[in-house]
Amino acid sequence: MQPYAPLQTLMAAALLREKGYSVALYDVTLAARPEDEFRAAIEQHRPRLVAVIEDSFNFLTKMCLTRNRELAFRMCRVANQAGVPAIVNGSDATDRPVEYLRAGFEIVITGELERALEDVAASLVRGVRDNERIVRRPPVTDLDSLPDAAWDLVNLDAYRAAWSEAHGYFSMNLVSSRGCPYRCNWCAKPMFGSGYRVRSPQRVACEMLRLKREFGAEHIWFADDIFALAPGWTHAFAEGVKTIGAAIPFKMQSRCDLMTRATVVDLRRAGCREVWMGAESGSQKILDAMDKGSRVEHIFQARENLRRHDIRACFFLQFGYPGETWKDIERTIGMVREAAPDDIGVSVAYPLPGTKFYQRVAAELGEKENWRDSGDLAMMFHGAYSSEFYRELASALHEEVHGGDPQWDRVVELEKHSAPALPIWTSC
Repeated sequence: MQPYAPLQTLMAAALLREKGYSVALYDVTLAARPEDEFRAAIEQHRPRLVAVIEDSFNFLTKMCLTRNRELAFRMCRVANQAGVPAIVNGSDATDRPVEYLRAGFEIVITGELERALEDVAASLVRGVRDNERIVRRPPVTDLDSLPDAAWDLVNLDAYRAAWSEAHGYFSMNLVSSRGCPYRCNWCAKPMFGSGYRVRSPQRVACEMLRLKREFGAEHIWFADDIFALAPGWTHAFAEGVKTIGAAIPFKMQSRCDLMTRATVVDLRRAGCREVWMGAESGSQKILDAMDKGSRVEHIFQARENLRRHDIRACFFLQFGYPGETWKDIERTIGMVREAAPDDIGVSVAYPLPGTKFYQRVAAELGEKENWRDSGDLAMMFHGAYSSEFYRELASALHEEVHGGDPQWDRVVELEKHSAPALPIWTSC
């Protein structure tokens, strides 16, 4: 129960309003009956255009979960039944545009949304149809030129109640940048690509202050793929936050090798309380195979730098990458035990279209090409062990980190009785 409003949708709404359109929002995040409620919203507002937009600032959408796809198709069907053209944008639609067109969408916007949305809205609202069914435009280079999200459109009281009941505080989401310049070969970048663009630190500090004062946010999640990439930007951001009194506890995502002493000092000054890092593995062999560009020792250095300034250090871990053996898994378990992170997130290697990793295992993929939800943890190629093994491994590691009762005997038993698959590929 950590719900966040659909930030990308709210930014799109703000942009369209800036261009003179009347905009209404239907938010499925906390909906009990999304299809029925969406039909009622269509009847109430009678729109000339429906845009079904994934929140591209949420890393879960990169997984292209089938549950989300099915809901998007049902929403398209509701719009079509009402005689309203529907367009769509998101990671899954970018990967599978033809499927979305077959489902009834008039246009699929692939990649970054804003500039293409301006063009598509201008045409469809005027009733103009052309042959361009898959639309892509260059990304926005000046992020400060985009308006702040249209927060007034969303029911923040519902989010506030959910957060307060579950956690005792209210958290909202922000983003300071787009893209990631690193080349991890399993990481897909269908929306924002490998270029890195960042908003000015002063603009981010001001929006942070707005959420704090105007909407009562008590905590912020910076949803960037990678926050605080440049030390100079991070220092200026900390100075800006201090100058205008915008400090508020926040969490963010970054890399272990970026959590230097100086950067961590600035993050703490700005209000940072929690950092999620892609540690991935305690085996240098696996990090190298992933083209991670970091070393195991960076994990320990980052952990210590964050501990020194009372910032929670949390690790993303990934098991099942091709070539990983039980010895490599033991190294990861040992790394977690020694570094003692405050929290972990565990996944298994997940082939995403457009990645080098996907190309290497494509021949091994079965009928299932996406997880249904984020807790699926199913192996979708012929890995070393079964999905059951990796699920038990994830459960035991979570229990160990959180002081529970890890069932390591069960993990060891499954490891011994699982026949490792033949290697799919080896590094040259």
